[in-house]
Amino acid sequence: MRQIPKDVIEKAATGDMDAFEKIYKEYSSTVYTLAFGVTQNRQDAEETTQDTFVKIFRGLKNFKFESSFGTWLYRITMNTAINIYRKRARQQEGSTAYNEVEYERPAGSDISRDQIERQDAASRVAEILKNINPEHRSCIVLREIEGLNYREMADVLRIPLNTVRSRLKRAREAIVAYCRKEGDKS
Repeated sequence: MRQIPKDVIEKAATGDMDAFEKIYKEYSSTVYTLAFGVTQNRQDAEETTQDTFVKIFRGLKNFKFESSFGTWLYRITMNTAINIYRKRARQQEGSTAYNEVEYERPAGSDISRDQIERQDAASRVAEILKNINPEHRSCIVLREIEGLNYREMADVLRIPLNTVRSRLKRAREAIVAYCRKEGDKS
């Protein structure tokens, strides 16, 4: 993730909306992608993105540069996404809190085989991710999709390094178990 200049963050912290808009433009797609990775729902990812930037705007005046801005942003995003996921799960009274991921296929015959395969693969990944718990899912998203190392993940999630390792291990085990189960159904 590209780091935004410190002076832009400081200006945004004083209420400079142009500076905050730069932050938003730089990170909004990253926040949405992370949120979608956790929630597996477009509306929840949009809500997470909105809530995250409200929290960032309100919290910038307290940001002390003790960690990188990116780490702080990841932490807020992941916590917000997990909270929204849990809220939806409670609202669904134990039933699945996810909508099917919809991939639009372009009209006409100009869609390539590669595009179809990428969309199908993305759909399979989304299906697998929605079947593991959100704490494990957040670790998989941060590691495998965002490419963070274990230390960065621990900082983002505010958990010990060994907890990151165990959550990743459990997440990978859950993914393997799910894939085996789905393979048995075929």
